[in-house]
Amino acid sequence: MNSPKRLYQEVGIALKDRIEAGEFIVGDKLPAEREIAEMMNVSRSVVREALIMLELQEIVNVRKGSGVYVTHLPSDTVSDEAHKHKQLDHSTSDVGPFELLQARQFLESRIAEFAATQVTKNDISRLKQALEMERSHLENDSQDYDGDEMFHIAIAEASQNSVLADMVKDLWVRRNNSSMWQQLHVHISNQDYRKKWLHDHEKILAALQRKDPAAARDAMWQHLENVKQTLLGFSDVDHPEFDGFLFNENPIIN
Repeated sequence: MNSPKRLYQEVGIALKDRIEAGEFIVGDKLPAEREIAEMMNVSRSVVREALIMLELQEIVNVRKGSGVYVTHLPSDTVSDEAHKHKQLDHSTSDVGPFELLQARQFLESRIAEFAATQVTKNDISRLKQALEMERSHLENDSQDYDGDEMFHIAIAEASQNSVLADMVKDLWVRRNNSSMWQQLHVHISNQDYRKKWLHDHEKILAALQRKDPAAARDAMWQHLENVKQTLLGFSDVDHPEFDGFLFNENPIIN
């Protein structure tokens, strides 16, 4: 058996072991995130990612505003080899959505800062095209994120540095291939948040057009902070407020 590579996987396995040992049975509600976090001495974000992992394995069901309930025993969820292989593959390779978002926040804010000094008219035209794609998807109530992805990659390419561009592309590949990320988005029921993110993108574009590095950096940082807070809100199951995770403020800017 492969050893867990990430902290959320260790927490998820520990919770699964407690369920398998009979401490919790089908239908039981698990302790609140805060309680699990304190008991295991980890942040609530790690607990949240562990619960998403167990939800993907169909062991628990996360009910917004109610809690996390055991739906199957671990032994009942690996009845066939394909499912067993899928679980093993997920548990050893998937990156937690908030860990991924932290990396994006750190990297892309600095790339936006640099891109503001290098951006060309063609880059600005491509960024505007990406925003038009986003608006079209919103008008058509589409769940397509192509415009969003195009916008972020276009900023990286506006740095005129292919290595930086490749790094951002890789982060998007990880995002698109992440079952953890996809599961988190299952809980999103409307597109209001995407309107706010589009507004964030417009602020980033304005800073790039002004060739203002500090404003571009700050706007990108705040945009990904807004994304993080939105996703934390959708994934929180026991309290509307979250007591801090990752970068509560920009240690570089401030």
